Amino acid sequence: MEDKIKKIPIHVGLIMDGNRRWAKERNLPTIEGHRRGYEVMINLPEWFFSLGVEIVSVYAFSTENWSRSREEVNYLMKLLKNALTKDFEAFNERNIRLLITGRIEELPGDLPEVCREAVEKTKTNTKGILNICINYGGRAELVDAIKKMVKNNIGVDQVHEGMIKKYLYQKDLIDPDIIVRTSVEKRLSGFQLWQSNYSELMFIEKYWPDFEKIDAQIIVNEYAERDRRRGGD
Repeated sequence: MEDKIKKIPIHVGLIMDGNRRWAKERNLPTIEGHRRGYEVMINLPEWFFSLGVEIVSVYAFSTENWSRSREEVNYLMKLLKNALTKDFEAFNERNIRLLITGRIEELPGDLPEVCREAVEKTKTNTKGILNICINYGGRAELVDAIKKMVKNNIGVDQVHEGMIKKYLYQKDLIDPDIIVRTSVEKRLSGFQLWQSNYSELMFIEKYWPDFEKIDAQIIVNEYAERDRRRGGD
């Protein structure tokens, strides 16, 4: 029993891919795919927390996604705001702590303030952490970390892995034990580049709007079967 408990991932990262293709295959507008994917994300934390997972990080919007159509970007920003305002109490009442990771200050309108308020209001919640990565990119995170180090006059002899981690967006989070991508692509696309050094990788060939509670169990079961050597053997 003790060994089984140790095999449950503490931190699961999810690249939520396939919303647009899901909609296209059904002759639906792109935004309908995003709406259905959003509904999955709202229920996602409970599915994993009930299995013993403590942290779920989702890749919601990358620094490259600004190149999409204005209509699509505006709708995605609307969904984010809904999550942090209209649907906020659903998270708060379930004792879920929210983190927002990325270049938050670059978000449009009052979204930066909305993000900060959601993080502040849920900071004492203890059931689990939902880390929403928005306007996020792994390279952008490293660039921002280096800029902060330079600004703080960190000397060359002070630079080591622990120091770099200190300047990442979420320095207190443990690295993902497993990162999962839905759809058919098999790459990280800049998600958690520093943190994924020893993360297990898993690719599920279904679109994000089709992700179900049973898939959370499949991911946890798959992780339990992996032999994590971390370069030591």
